[in-house]
This record gives sequence, C-alpha cells and structure tokens, in this order.
Amino acid sequence: MRSRDHLTEHNIRLTSAEIANLWGAYMGNSMSVCIFEYFMTHVEDQEIKELVEYALSLSKKHVSTITDIFSHEKFPIPVGFTDEDVNLAAPRLYSDTFYLNYLHQTTKSGFSLYTIALPNMARSDVRDFMSECIASLTELYNKVADVSLSKGIFIRPPYITVSHGVEFVETKGFLAGFFGHVRPLNALEITHLFSNTQTNALGKALIMSFSQVAKSDEIREYFNRGKVIASKHLDTFSNTLRKEDLPAPMTWDHDIMDSTVSPFSDKLMLFHVNGLNALGIHNYGAAVSGSQRHDLHAEYGRLTAEIGVYAEAGARLMIKNKWLEQTPLSPDRKELTKA
Repeated sequence: MRSRDHLTEHNIRLTSAEIANLWGAYMGNSMSVCIFEYFMTHVEDQEIKELVEYALSLSKKHVSTITDIFSHEKFPIPVGFTDEDVNLAAPRLYSDTFYLNYLHQTTKSGFSLYTIALPNMARSDVRDFMSECIASLTELYNKVADVSLSKGIFIRPPYITVSHGVEFVETKGFLAGFFGHVRPLNALEITHLFSNTQTNALGKALIMSFSQVAKSDEIREYFNRGKVIASKHLDTFSNTLRKEDLPAPMTWDHDIMDSTVSPFSDKLMLFHVNGLNALGIHNYGAAVSGSQRHDLHAEYGRLTAEIGVYAEAGARLMIKNKWLEQTPLSPDRKELTKA
C-alpha cells in the first residue's frame, strides 16, 4: 500500500463513499474472522482446511488495514465482532462440504461489494485496499473452484443448446410471460435463477443451523421464519427452472449437524442474517435488470418485498438488543442551528 504522507500533507479527507465502504468491510470481515476461526477448529479435509485458513488470513488482514486507515484519520473504530462473539469450544455444527460451499457463495458476494465500491473511491490508499480485496478474492475463488471441481461437488449452471446463428427479436411476445405462448428462458435469465437458487440454499441451511443454537427464543423464532421464507424462494426458483426442463441445484440441509450448542453469539448470527437479506435484495434487483419476461419481473418484485419486510423485523431486533451499530451519519444541520 502507498505511503499516506502525501495524504496528510494535502489533508485529503475520507469521502462518505469511502467511509461507508470501509466501515461495512470492517463489520463484515470482523464477523468472518469469528466464523473462520470456528471452522478451523473442526475442519478435517486438508485441502478445505487450507482454504479456510487462507480466508481467515485475508479477513484478519482486511480488518488490520481498515483499522490503520481509520486510526490515521482519528475515525472511531467500529466495535464489530470480537472473541466474545465466537465459542471455539462448541461442538461441530457443519460438515467440511458446507465449509467449502460457504466459501464459494460468500466469495461471490464479496465480489459484489468490492467491485461496486472501487469506482466510487478517490483516495489512492483506499483504492489500493479495494483493489487488493478484489485480487485476493479472485485468488480465493479460483482455489475454491479448483477444490470443488476436484471433489466433484462444483454445481455447474445448466447447459443450453448452442444457437445455429445470430437471431433478432421480432415480436413483442418476447417480453410476455403471463398469457399465451411463453418463450423459453434465455441464458441470462437462467443464470440469475440458478444463482438465486444457490444463495437461498445456503441461506436456508445457515438459518436452520442458527435456529438450532440461538439462545433467545425471540431470535430463534425470527430464524425459523427466515428458514420458511428461504425455502419458499428456493422452491420458486427451482420450480421455474424445472418447468423449462432445466436442473435446479441441490440443497445443503444435510450438511448441518445436530448440535444445539451455539458457536456464535446471537448478535453475530442476527447480523449475518441481516447481511443475507441485503444481499438477497441486491441479487433480485440485478436479476430484474437482467430479465426480460414480465412474469419474472413480477416474481422478483414480490419476493423482494417479502425480504424487505423480514429484513426490517431483523433490524428492529438488532435495535431492541442494542446490537445495531450506526452507519456513520452526516451532520444534522437543523439540530446544529437550534439555540
């Protein structure tokens, strides 16, 4: 990373975009440190262990870099997640296969965050950091993909027949989806449906594990509600693919063990589920922009609204328990001008 001497000399402050993305990355990576440290206590497969170890080292490195930037700017360091949020003595809750699939899906979500962030960064040290995050995630993803392929558990998106030539849309019916002849799904629509099936499969398994070990009855009930929602969304996307005679990905419920001793604090698990909610809304928005059939637009809209209601309930639980750290705000100018 470049020296910050020139930044101090010219007093280049962090912008709101830089603060927001660094703050969010700190929260996410401090959570990941707790999760990967727990994974490391139980993983048995040597290849998967090396991947978890590498992911853990990246999360620790990212937390350290952000701490350095914030300290240099005299910006408050978030509380995030600490050793108090993980119980390394807890029994095994996940299989090695789950660890591998978790890395696969969370690495993909990391790309979404950092690639959107980078074009909004101005300061060279923050750009360097975001660029390094993308590069290291790329390396991690390729390692995860190679191990998944070698073990025969990489779930490939569906194949489709190669077109015989270039075609142009000739009818408005191409956009239809409710009545009359409905055209087959195109390659981009299939990609989004398949990807959202995978993320909901992970979400369902993860929330199921959280519901087994949560200490609070209220939070356990919230997780049970989330498991039902994820299952319904999973069925919706899987059925849409099957109607087109396309395969749907498998679920990972069988990779959750029967332990009821929590390896994580209720705070960490609730924060993680809130992050999955935000990711789901982001993914569905991307799917709408990449889909052209009206029935898919309506389906994604309905499901997004359902996640939104569930996410609000999660945020209220975080607030009720005094766990929701405030994302940095701009000054309240009206309040400042009061006598």
